Amino acid sequence: MLRWLCALVVGVVVSGFAFLLLTGRYLNRGQVLFLVSPSHGLHSGDLLVIAGWVVAMLALLTLARRGDRP
Repeated sequence: MLRWLCALVVGVVVSGFAFLLLTGRYLNRGQVLFLVSPSHGLHSGDLLVIAGWVVAMLALLTLARRGDRP
Protein backbone atom coordinates (compact mmCIF):
# COMPACT_ATOMS: atom_id res chain seq x y z
CA MET A 1 0.00 0.00 0.00
CA LEU A 2 2.80 2.43 0.89
CA ARG A 3 4.51 1.70 -2.43
CA TRP A 4 1.39 2.66 -4.40
CA LEU A 5 0.85 5.79 -2.30
CA CYS A 6 4.44 6.93 -2.92
CA ALA A 7 4.09 6.24 -6.65
CA LEU A 8 0.83 8.24 -6.72
CA VAL A 9 2.46 11.19 -4.92
CA VAL A 10 5.36 11.25 -7.38
CA GLY A 11 2.96 11.00 -10.33
CA VAL A 12 0.80 13.88 -9.10
CA VAL A 13 3.78 16.15 -8.36
CA VAL A 14 5.53 15.43 -11.67
CA SER A 15 2.27 15.94 -13.59
CA GLY A 16 1.73 19.26 -11.81
CA PHE A 17 5.23 20.39 -12.68
CA ALA A 18 4.70 19.36 -16.31
CA PHE A 19 1.53 21.47 -16.36
CA LEU A 20 3.43 24.47 -15.01
CA LEU A 21 6.19 24.01 -17.57
CA LEU A 22 3.77 23.66 -20.48
CA THR A 23 1.61 26.66 -19.55
CA GLY A 24 4.53 28.82 -18.47
CA ARG A 25 2.37 30.31 -15.73
CA TYR A 26 2.05 29.85 -12.01
CA LEU A 27 -1.34 29.72 -10.38
CA ASN A 28 -0.10 32.24 -7.79
CA ARG A 29 3.32 33.74 -8.45
CA GLY A 30 3.33 36.08 -5.47
CA GLN A 31 5.89 38.65 -4.47
CA VAL A 32 9.63 38.35 -5.07
CA LEU A 33 11.41 37.01 -1.99
CA PHE A 34 14.96 36.84 -3.34
CA LEU A 35 16.51 38.38 -6.46
CA VAL A 36 18.85 36.16 -8.47
CA SER A 37 19.39 38.72 -11.25
CA PRO A 38 17.63 41.93 -12.33
CA SER A 39 15.09 39.90 -14.33
CA HIS A 40 14.86 36.68 -12.26
CA GLY A 41 14.05 35.87 -8.66
CA LEU A 42 12.47 33.49 -6.19
CA HIS A 43 8.76 34.23 -5.79
CA SER A 44 6.54 33.17 -2.92
CA GLY A 45 4.69 30.90 -5.39
CA ASP A 46 7.96 29.08 -6.01
CA LEU A 47 7.84 27.78 -2.44
CA LEU A 48 4.93 25.51 -3.48
CA VAL A 49 7.07 24.10 -6.30
CA ILE A 50 9.99 23.53 -3.93
CA ALA A 51 7.70 21.84 -1.37
CA GLY A 52 6.27 19.59 -4.09
CA TRP A 53 9.75 18.64 -5.20
CA VAL A 54 10.76 17.75 -1.62
CA VAL A 55 7.63 15.61 -1.15
CA ALA A 56 8.26 13.80 -4.45
CA MET A 57 11.90 13.16 -3.55
CA LEU A 58 10.91 11.77 -0.13
CA ALA A 59 8.39 9.47 -1.82
CA LEU A 60 11.07 8.25 -4.24
CA LEU A 61 13.49 7.71 -1.36
CA THR A 62 10.85 5.70 0.47
CA LEU A 63 10.29 3.55 -2.62
CA ALA A 64 14.02 3.00 -3.08
CA ARG A 65 14.61 2.09 0.56
CA ARG A 66 11.75 -0.40 0.65
CA GLY A 67 13.21 -2.38 -2.23
CA ASP A 68 11.45 -5.70 -2.75
CA ARG A 69 10.32 -6.11 0.83
CA PRO A 70 6.71 -7.28 1.17
